[in-house]
Amino acid sequence: MTAVMDFTLPAELEAHEPPEARGLRRDEVRLLVGDQGRVAHHRFTDLPALLRAGDVLVVNTSATMPAAVPVEGAALAVHFSTELSSGRWLVEPRRVRGPATERATDVVAGQRFPLPGGGRVTVRVPFSAGRLWESDVDIGGRDVPDYLAAHGEPVRYSYVPSRWPLSYYQTVFGTTPGSAEMPSASRPFTDRLVSRLVSAGVQFAPVLLHTGLASPESHERPYPERFAVPEQSARLVTAARAQGRRVIAVGTTAVRALETAADEDGTVSAASGWTDLVVTPERGVRVVSGLLTGFHEPRASHLDMLAAIAGTDALDETYAAAVNADYLWHEFGDVNLLLA
Repeated sequence: MTAVMDFTLPAELEAHEPPEARGLRRDEVRLLVGDQGRVAHHRFTDLPALLRAGDVLVVNTSATMPAAVPVEGAALAVHFSTELSSGRWLVEPRRVRGPATERATDVVAGQRFPLPGGGRVTVRVPFSAGRLWESDVDIGGRDVPDYLAAHGEPVRYSYVPSRWPLSYYQTVFGTTPGSAEMPSASRPFTDRLVSRLVSAGVQFAPVLLHTGLASPESHERPYPERFAVPEQSARLVTAARAQGRRVIAVGTTAVRALETAADEDGTVSAASGWTDLVVTPERGVRVVSGLLTGFHEPRASHLDMLAAIAGTDALDETYAAAVNADYLWHEFGDVNLLLA
């Protein structure tokens, strides 16, 4: 397995609140372009001028659920992550520490957590080094996204000290609730910017991948997530590649869905289910020629995917430039366009 990239992230480069709280529109965050080792500094509003007519942007239509639910009678919360094909859910029990939460390390199989509205989660089998648990969810036959909409709040970690409404965690493309954390690479897009991109000849290919919970403490490898690539998007992407046009994924989630649906020569077919694909430099990418993404923490497993697209040396140079120029990290931070 490829060793992920390590670097020092100064604390002042963590985005603690949405750009709107910093006096910016969503689409006014900074955009660092890394193109085969060359870097350039922009605002996200420059994106239509940086892309070409005929480029295809692959976007994730998953909407963010308010996936954090308090445990009744205890200083605990249950974070809902991913629905499994068995019908169980992967969940993460976390201990509440003031405005933040931390991993609960004393959870045992069979433990039950009472939730608001008469709900209950029973953890069964440890998963992902014991951080997540395969669990039975008893919410009276209700749909989990509907239950979370009534009783949950957005997942947040210690670097975001204040609560923000769910709308701050949604993207312009999100139509189907299912992500435990926001597919944040899409956050800077606005209706106006999408219109400008379409007018410039850029095409959009929607896919779906419900992203699970990150592991801010231990950076585990990616685990299976639910995805779907529609027939129309598969045809659009395959035609673009055949014509020599660029396919640029918006977010690592879009890469994972698209690459899962591709065969060895890069032909994409309609597909759905659960993907366990892990993209590394050794595996490489078969479809995408670029990636628009946020900045990822040191040692985060997503960095292997970025290296597979941009190359390790170019990625190192891009991240060094981002740190030196004070770009902001995390879901409310700045964004990075990597081109192969």
